[in-house]
Amino acid sequence: MTIEADLSLDRASLHRAYAAGRLRPVDVVALIHRRIAALDDPGIFIHLIPEPQARAAAEALPTFDPQKLPLWGLPVVVKDNIDVAGLPTTAACPGFAYTPDRTAPAVQRLLDAGAVLIGKTNLDQFATGLVGVRTPYPVPRNAFDPARVPGGSSSGSAVAVAQGLATLSLGTDTAGSGRVPAALNGLVGLKPSLGVVSTRGVVPACRSLDCVSVFARTVPDAWAGFAAMAGNDPEDAFSCPIAWQEMDIATPPRRIGVPRVPELDDEAGRAAWDAARLRLAGLGLEIVPLDLADFHATARLLYDGPWVAERAAAVGDFCTAHLDAVHPVTRGILAGADRFSAVDAFRGLYELAEMRRRTAPVWQDVEALAVPSVPCFPTLAELAADPLGPNARLGTYTNFVNLLDLAALAVPGPMRPDGLPAGITLIGPRGSDARLAALGAQFQESPAA
Repeated sequence: MTIEADLSLDRASLHRAYAAGRLRPVDVVALIHRRIAALDDPGIFIHLIPEPQARAAAEALPTFDPQKLPLWGLPVVVKDNIDVAGLPTTAACPGFAYTPDRTAPAVQRLLDAGAVLIGKTNLDQFATGLVGVRTPYPVPRNAFDPARVPGGSSSGSAVAVAQGLATLSLGTDTAGSGRVPAALNGLVGLKPSLGVVSTRGVVPACRSLDCVSVFARTVPDAWAGFAAMAGNDPEDAFSCPIAWQEMDIATPPRRIGVPRVPELDDEAGRAAWDAARLRLAGLGLEIVPLDLADFHATARLLYDGPWVAERAAAVGDFCTAHLDAVHPVTRGILAGADRFSAVDAFRGLYELAEMRRRTAPVWQDVEALAVPSVPCFPTLAELAADPLGPNARLGTYTNFVNLLDLAALAVPGPMRPDGLPAGITLIGPRGSDARLAALGAQFQESPAA
């Protein structure tokens, strides 16, 4: 069956074509493999499912029924710190690799909903980073400008969707790894409330803060992936479901807080943010400027506080025994855990409790926050000159979110004047996932202001 080379892989387009009999999932698998060969970016995948195997999985799908199987025939990719039975999990560290017997529930629920797995993707090693270059493998190329960072840690997952190699991809998000790569590659990045999607079968970064995130081109597609994965997992000690509505019946927030003085590093970023604010206002929202100092103070706890030690608790023993296998920057970050004691850990928890108390009144004044997704768009050269500074800046509007157990959604917005993508992130209290998605879909679909 002949299909267009520029075929969109969004869910609505694929399902229309499947329903009309113009397309089969095996044709999409073949198209993706042709695109991968033509793109010639060896940094995206760590493990690519051989085409015959992926075609066989597509052929084995039951009869097309998008009501029963909402992800039927949709190609998906998975960050390589998430288990898929029979495939190595490397977390971008070949010496750490193991082959699991069980598939992580988040992945299995996508497959059970009819998705077809294409492969496992590259990342900042052990999910430690927001730049996407801390990997022993080739670095995935930013989909808009190969001289810029792709964003991390879920770099390969974001680039795969941006380059038309998947409808959905899974990342993980501890400090912003499901939002920063989305912003830098023009995508939607959905970060659920903590515990709503099982993290069993995920190599931990900070287990108390980790969540599985979704990349897609549209908010409805990201929501479809989230909805398929969400639910209780009795085998996951951190599973904590919420009573959530469907996106299309949720009431979007109307009173939105924005930074009184947004932190943005260049004129192009400021121009894109100004245009995004106009678009928000055009939706009839009430825009409320806020001082976000307490949120930024919370963010500093993540790397200046004892949560660095939680990263070491996850993979520190391996790193100590296999120093040569660990990326130099990752090694340096994990080494910093030694300066924290058990007393420091409790003091950090007390400080976080205080910051939660101080930030809670914000949600009585506004229903959601809208912030720039990133304050900067580093080049690879800038990162080579300073491996830590740009990475820290990228977390300005992301690092506090999981510490405060908030939901977040990165959405593409008006482009920067230099042709690079930009976007906003909507942030709300725990359980506001559907309301944020409803507003995010309105924002994405609205005409440019």
